[in-house]
Amino acid sequence: MAGCEAAWAVAQAGIPVTLYEMKPQKFSPAHHSPDFAELVCSNSLKAARVDSAAGLLKEEMRRLGSLLVPCAEACAVEAGGALAVDRERFSALVTEKIRSHSLITVVNQEMTEIPDGNIIIATGPLTSDALHEPIAALTGKSLYFYDAAAPIVTGESVSMDRAFYASRYGKGTADYLNCPMTKEEYLAFYDALIHAESAQLHAFEQETLHVYEGCMPVEVLAKRGEDAIRYGMMKPVGLTDPHTGKRPYAVVQLRKENREGTLWNLVGFQTNLKWGEQKRVFSMIPGLENAEFVRYGVMHRNSFLDSPKLLDQTYALRKEPRIRFAGQMTGVEGYMESAGSGILAGLNMVRTIQNEKPLILPPETMLGALTAYITDPFQENLQPMGANMGILPTLDVKFRGKDGKQKKYQAYAERALHALDETINRC
Repeated sequence: MAGCEAAWAVAQAGIPVTLYEMKPQKFSPAHHSPDFAELVCSNSLKAARVDSAAGLLKEEMRRLGSLLVPCAEACAVEAGGALAVDRERFSALVTEKIRSHSLITVVNQEMTEIPDGNIIIATGPLTSDALHEPIAALTGKSLYFYDAAAPIVTGESVSMDRAFYASRYGKGTADYLNCPMTKEEYLAFYDALIHAESAQLHAFEQETLHVYEGCMPVEVLAKRGEDAIRYGMMKPVGLTDPHTGKRPYAVVQLRKENREGTLWNLVGFQTNLKWGEQKRVFSMIPGLENAEFVRYGVMHRNSFLDSPKLLDQTYALRKEPRIRFAGQMTGVEGYMESAGSGILAGLNMVRTIQNEKPLILPPETMLGALTAYITDPFQENLQPMGANMGILPTLDVKFRGKDGKQKKYQAYAERALHALDETINRC
């Protein structure tokens, strides 16, 4: 999807493009259709409302000249407030648009090396082994493979009636948000955790996935014994609950996910539970009863770049700017997020060729914030991120009442689109 958007953006600017696609000569373990933009999992492209993170992202993409957004709308099926598509019609339409463009030449061939010239690499999370090696060599082997990742919540949704800031033994600054548990709360949480339903892995992931001890899913570790996680990531030692003046029986620690502190991850809570189960079980943690989850824990095969060290905000390789990357391999997560990165990579390739200033979207935009997040040089231990309101700069005004959240999201969307339009007009 990222490759299609990138090729389209360049070709629409009047520059010839050669698009290499190994299908149908060769397929990845997850792909079966010879068409482009194959949706291998869900056929949903998430919410359509502009006052949602996913809807805002799609509207920004539309204003930047997206190919996939109008194709998706042309192939939409009923899905309530979401934009879902007939996956076969969608892929067929994207393929027809790409193959019929007069400036796009499609070559069905597996790439086994990185060619000379201006190129965009958008091979997804399942890059073929033949191309994986030269990419790893080019990036200093900074092509990560991760097994599991922890959920992320917004800081403002954590209840400070129970949570508190502290570091163990009072060392350094109070960098962690701590959610304390009594023995009764812990045992109820433990029982729910070990009986929660896990997500089904793909067959190829079951064959290739190796869970290292250091990134074991929390539910797997918990099944080793009642106190396994209480002596692990939930150990309460060195902490005193200021609300009670006592040491908790167990504690869940949250660590900042970004410098602004708008996002926090559950330390050590990498998981393969189904998303609905994560919401149910993790909301039992004191302080997280009403937590807003902007990313649930995931566990699957996924290769991606250490983008904060390697890429700039135009998706160009810092040490060799003629090469750009796009899609899930950059650390964005999701269909439209991948496609959006392809648009920016393509538009900035055009601007490089035409000796124009790069297009850097403001952080108030969803695509700009997502790009800034994955390329932030201060970011450590990057884990893939999808569109969510938590990565946007906070608003100065507070919205309260039962419709406060809706009003806040509407304000985010209005600010984002205004900033995007101003940026486009300046360019």
